Amino acid sequence: MADERKHLAIFEGKQIRRHWDPKSERWFFSVVDIVAVLSRSDRPRKYWDDLKRKLREEGSELSGKIGQLKMMAIDGKYYLTDVADTEDVLRLIQSIPSPNAEPFKLWLAMVGRERIDEIRDPELAVNRAKAIYERKGYSKDWIDKRLRGIYIRNTLTDEWKFRGIKAGKEFAILTDEIYKGAFDLTAQEHKKHKSLDVDNNLRDHMEDLELILTMLCEATTTKFTKERDSKEFVRIQNDAREGGEMVAAIHFYVQ
Repeated sequence: MADERKHLAIFEGKQIRRHWDPKSERWFFSVVDIVAVLSRSDRPRKYWDDLKRKLREEGSELSGKIGQLKMMAIDGKYYLTDVADTEDVLRLIQSIPSPNAEPFKLWLAMVGRERIDEIRDPELAVNRAKAIYERKGYSKDWIDKRLRGIYIRNTLTDEWKFRGIKAGKEFAILTDEIYKGAFDLTAQEHKKHKSLDVDNNLRDHMEDLELILTMLCEATTTKFTKERDSKEFVRIQNDAREGGEMVAAIHFYVQ
């Protein structure tokens, strides 16, 4: 995963693992880490297992909202871990008697502040991303292309959202249409071709030419959708397919 600092937060010296989901625009926190802080138990996993069983028996809505994500453990490996978003963490706090409850609520609000700051001033997000890529050793030219690609991608997804396309599965289908047109591979197939894990960001492992082609494909797709005023999913899917295929054809012709 990119920038490990981003996936850890500290409360009173204790590490809380977290994950930012750009699709839902929510933080997800490790429940076991939160339980360890609130309960001060020497066996937080057992405490959580017992509490989870109790919540389930009581028919608590919270028990059904706990999800799982792969997070890094002490041994450096990634394991499926129970996670909850901010709203459900607040509900969890109510289930654990703790003197840390109120301080933790304040801490939780502060943790999300950086995202709020980025929404108010998008340049902060750009600068953070640039600093991350620089620390990873990417060249300035590559970083410039990557950041430009992010802007073009966001322009495209904003257009999709405006036209009723749902983030998640529908975004993935449309993105695959673009990739298949440009590279003759879906996103997952492209990752497999590059020997990348599921958690790796494909675009962070693209070469300069791949980034350029992806930008052109997505910009062309946005242009098609706007000019045609496409509304139904099938028509927007066709825009994505044609956007990828047209750029691929031009690239093949000029080679």
